[in-house]
Amino acid sequence: MPVANRKPSLLSRILRRAIYGIYKRNGWTATGTVPEPRKFVLVAAPHTSNWDFIYFIGLTEDLGIMPHFMAKDSLFKWPVRNFLFDMGGVSIDRKSPQNYVQQMADEFAKRDEFMLTIAPEGSRSNSTKWKTGFYQIALAAKVPFVIGMMDYEKKTGGLGPAIYPTGDYEADMAKVIEFYRNIVPRHPERAVKSITGKEGL
Repeated sequence: MPVANRKPSLLSRILRRAIYGIYKRNGWTATGTVPEPRKFVLVAAPHTSNWDFIYFIGLTEDLGIMPHFMAKDSLFKWPVRNFLFDMGGVSIDRKSPQNYVQQMADEFAKRDEFMLTIAPEGSRSNSTKWKTGFYQIALAAKVPFVIGMMDYEKKTGGLGPAIYPTGDYEADMAKVIEFYRNIVPRHPERAVKSITGKEGL
């Protein structure tokens, strides 16, 4: 794991500011506020373009937050180990008897502030419904999940409501479906048409 309070590297700071510059030059702005406490699973959707990643990092700079992301532990090696930590990476031990859900629940328990970003669509193609890992982690960690969005029509990004999972996945996802109803992704035709497999966005 990264060393607590270690100052981010110059490279990571330069990269994040450069991406923020691209985000602003292309006319993007942030809306809304960051929920408190800052311990939640951040749902990054819809995901239809590689530009989503660029603009999302720009959005996090705009909001003044540093979300984390999961990556397999084999990636956290020299020379990129510290860089990945600086960008928010959290290593997952695939050899651990604990699955990734429990590993992330433990991570939430250890930290005062932890915003874990997950794209539930997985890859940008061949997905018919959302993967439920984000929900399972929030449920196990007893934290809410927060809906993130990038609206390409309005060029606004932001965070939606914090939703505490009840264990009734379909009922909880009804709130998500309603939130995303008027959000326009970069490529609407590539967006997953169903969150639960029963109802579209």
